[in-house]
Amino acid sequence: MAILVTGAAGFIGSYVCKALLERGEEVIGVDNLNDYYPVALKQARLGLLEPHTNFTFHQVDIADVAALKQSVSGRKVTRVVHLAAQAGVRYSLENPMAYAQSNLVGHLAVLELCRHTEGFEHLVYASSSSVYGNANQAPFAEEAEVDRPVSLYAATKRSGELISYSYASLYGLPQTGLRFFTVYGPWGRPDMAYWSFTDAIIQGRPIKVFNNGDMRRDFSYIDDIVAGIMASLDTPPVAGADGLPNRVFNIGNSRPEELMHFISVIEDAVGRKAELELLPMQAGDVYETSADTHLIEETCGFSSHTPIEVGIPKFVDWFRSYNHES
Repeated sequence: MAILVTGAAGFIGSYVCKALLERGEEVIGVDNLNDYYPVALKQARLGLLEPHTNFTFHQVDIADVAALKQSVSGRKVTRVVHLAAQAGVRYSLENPMAYAQSNLVGHLAVLELCRHTEGFEHLVYASSSSVYGNANQAPFAEEAEVDRPVSLYAATKRSGELISYSYASLYGLPQTGLRFFTVYGPWGRPDMAYWSFTDAIIQGRPIKVFNNGDMRRDFSYIDDIVAGIMASLDTPPVAGADGLPNRVFNIGNSRPEELMHFISVIEDAVGRKAELELLPMQAGDVYETSADTHLIEETCGFSSHTPIEVGIPKFVDWFRSYNHES
């Protein structure tokens, strides 16, 4: 039996594939290798997986129903980790149709694949802390009101949760949605602040600091997040109070950091002070993210313990090595 991982060339997806392969699972990875950020980075991540003989990769757009179905043809897939998506709050202002295609049509295509698979056991899919919008009560709990998104990206992620709920209701499809809180680490995404800040500080360029630095983020180290994904995958949902095998978990560090402290940790790791360009809040951005993770802790034994003082230096060391920086 095989596990399908969508977004296998992505940051989190490549780590999940590696973890599954290292414990002996057969993994089918799919990814469209789009150019939202450099394809070379995605190919390099795949290069780390290719030596595993139990790994198969297909370049597939998940919104292409026929191609997605063909990627698993002849294989017995009973579990899916669905991490493919068009990411990024700010890019959704520039290219909204990409979000509809990947996060709505693509999510529905994955659900259709799962529901037509005999003996299907569990779908774990990526949601986002962005669904909380400008929530005014931290930490954010799963039962909070999440129907006032402040970005299209957040709206598509909340829509994915609702579509999944409908499939649990209609077809009894076992599902776990994970609301990720700012995941970072080696092999991460160039569009994320920790990457752009590190690059700019090393190069001596100013960094753009929005809302004059008055923001808080729940930064989650990749190793902790992957452990949580694996634990969720291995703990399929049982029918809840509504009678459905469907649930949504926050998955984060539960330790919001002041943005200016976060920058100081990067400065220490780089060994150079940042030049700050203080700017107002961006459209679609939020003041704070903060994860209440007690549900995933109680259900799956999840524990996130890596502080940014440990995780950021690991990223900076990798960044220098990957970019051949001294």
